[in-house]
Amino acid sequence: MEARLNLFASPVANKFVKHLVSAGKVLEDSTLPASIGHLVTLRASQINGCGFCVDMHTKDAAAAGETQQRLNLVAAWREAKVFTDAERAALELTEQGTRIADAAGGVTDDAWANAAKHFDEEQLAALVSMIALINTFNRLNVIVQQPAGDYQPGQFG
Repeated sequence: MEARLNLFASPVANKFVKHLVSAGKVLEDSTLPASIGHLVTLRASQINGCGFCVDMHTKDAAAAGETQQRLNLVAAWREAKVFTDAERAALELTEQGTRIADAAGGVTDDAWANAAKHFDEEQLAALVSMIALINTFNRLNVIVQQPAGDYQPGQFG
């Protein structure tokens, strides 16, 4: 399987992706715990059916020390006992922020208030931005049918 479009060979797409990667670096440098970022990017990628991003974020999370058990349970986080209240709040916000079209009102006040209990304003800003950014990457990869399975942790620097 090959991608419909090589995002790195296209001058426009390559420039756009570089800006997205730069935005991601801002989020990596924020005070939002990296472990939360791994869970958020994986969950949104699962929801959006982005095989490339599921592969990438699973491998990156494992390389950063995330356990296989927790990675296996991200899709079923509500029933799993391995996530903290803060992680659950971030995963709920991720799901609602990713499934905007499925909900008449978007993100509920309850989901927002729960996240605000666990994260300060800067962390919330990083969390919301991360949810928006991973959804953008997911859509790029799904549209071009970017193949999954070959990613190596840290491959993109």
